[in-house]
Amino acid sequence: MRDTIDFLLFDWLQADALATRERFAEHSRETFSAVLDTCVRIARDKFAPANRLIDTEEPRFDGEHVHLPRATHEAVAAYADSGMLAAAQDYELGGMQLPCVVEMAGNAFFSRASVGLSAYAMLTSGNASLLMAHGTPLQREVFAKKEFAGRWLGTMCLSEPQAGSSLSDITTRAELDDANDLLGPRYRLRGNKMWISGGEHELSENIVHLVLAKIPGPDGQLVPGTRGISLFIVPKWLVSPHGELTGERNDVKVAGLNHKLGYRGTSNCLLNFGERGGAIGYLVGQPGEGLRCMFHMMNEARIGVGLGAVMLGMAGFETSLEYARQRPQGRPIGAKGKDASQAQRPIVEHADVRRMLLAQKSYVEGGLALELYCARLVDELHTGDDRPGAQALLDVLIPIAKSWPSEWCLEANSLAIQVLGGYGYTRDFPVEQHWRDNRLNMIHEGTHGIQGQDLLGRKVVQNGGASLAALTARVQYTAERATTAGWAAQASQLMAALGKASDATQQAWSTGNAEEALANATPYLQAFGHTVIAWLWLDVVLALKSDGDFAQGKRAAARYFYAYELPKIGAWLDVVARREPLCREMKTEWF
Repeated sequence: MRDTIDFLLFDWLQADALATRERFAEHSRETFSAVLDTCVRIARDKFAPANRLIDTEEPRFDGEHVHLPRATHEAVAAYADSGMLAAAQDYELGGMQLPCVVEMAGNAFFSRASVGLSAYAMLTSGNASLLMAHGTPLQREVFAKKEFAGRWLGTMCLSEPQAGSSLSDITTRAELDDANDLLGPRYRLRGNKMWISGGEHELSENIVHLVLAKIPGPDGQLVPGTRGISLFIVPKWLVSPHGELTGERNDVKVAGLNHKLGYRGTSNCLLNFGERGGAIGYLVGQPGEGLRCMFHMMNEARIGVGLGAVMLGMAGFETSLEYARQRPQGRPIGAKGKDASQAQRPIVEHADVRRMLLAQKSYVEGGLALELYCARLVDELHTGDDRPGAQALLDVLIPIAKSWPSEWCLEANSLAIQVLGGYGYTRDFPVEQHWRDNRLNMIHEGTHGIQGQDLLGRKVVQNGGASLAALTARVQYTAERATTAGWAAQASQLMAALGKASDATQQAWSTGNAEEALANATPYLQAFGHTVIAWLWLDVVLALKSDGDFAQGKRAAARYFYAYELPKIGAWLDVVARREPLCREMKTEWF
């Protein structure tokens, strides 16, 4: 895995060239590699050994406290001590001013070792980054800086028991308590939040909840829709304007823990706000701008979710590859069938097992390329010369970055179980846990269907199709280079696929009826994602400069994707282009 990350980071994405930019001037390939070395060590020593433990010893709530294994405390503390929570932040904030792409690469090792432990860090980093973008100077000083230091951890509180993806239906209300509080306008919040990862624990001195709630209108009623949604900082323990803990517990109470299929190392809670008169919260940004602020964290989280899905797929692939090389079963087949006189051979020598391994390799390494490419675009967005171009491309890739690995690296985990056969279905091997952990990723941070609607309903048509045009230009550039580098057939196939996707986009919207266009948004998402991964695989192999096993493995995975995967898009795009009405017109009684 490390050699693949180094290759993608330095040979393909040329991350070391970022050191020529002012923000990263104190860095070099050596400092980037040193960060990765540290991440590998902590992931190996603290995260990986605890992964099975935190799966079998779930968080436990005794009515007052949430109990976690000691190993969880040690792993989270080691991560905080490494400085990775503030890796991309300014030196003045205790950060390292690392490029986002290097930070993402470093975090890959933690997700590979234990995604259930790495979630605390992802949530906290995103929470603090949001406050740096939208909080007041004092909110940044009191809350964000302590989160970056690892003293306090953070959450995001969006969903409610009756309102999951439909945030316009939330009913948590926030009523003004003191407009002149130094930490920001102070409100009293009342309501319930569901599915709150990291919502309660004793891993840190405090927990900083970022909570979406509605401010009542002049008539005391909540404004319908998303217009009334605002964002609030609601700490577990109350603090003074100087950032000191007052010792008083805020009016936030755990109503219970959610018992999950996987991801068990991350506590997940139902939280009640305001049972004793109202939880104190401080407004972030302006009233009614809660979703706009929260999307800063959600987009960052979606890249993180995609990376977590990739690394779970990578963990399963590596395990099943090792198993296939060692497991003897079956004999060579000759003209008269199996030759019983021959010794059994490792199952990796069977073509169908190689098919499953190649599929996994193409999914997980293609997905890793996607996540690192998006992180590289974030660096362009912040420090590059073409920031509008980077934004346009990132916009169209974000739904893919979250959704594609969540589906296809989950399929990689399923194939890993299949390679191990009956052993894969037991708890004696880790591949069943990888699958269970990964199954969450199609659900959280925007379900699969929502990502499809975002892609087809907004991203490919916004600003006159600017994002789709930006992607098309990059794909064409790769195809032109590939044509003269021995990959002409794949370049032609890629351009044909992009053409089909573009045509389907136009046909979907040809009537201007949004319900017709979006009824098949998920097949569109699948086809678009496959086209993007095919493009990235072609771009990746163009960076290979040798003919050793490492390079030949990458080329084989690319060829696999073009031979077995890219042809699937025709069926997906067909229902999109003709606006297949079946799912939209199906009557509930017929089920």
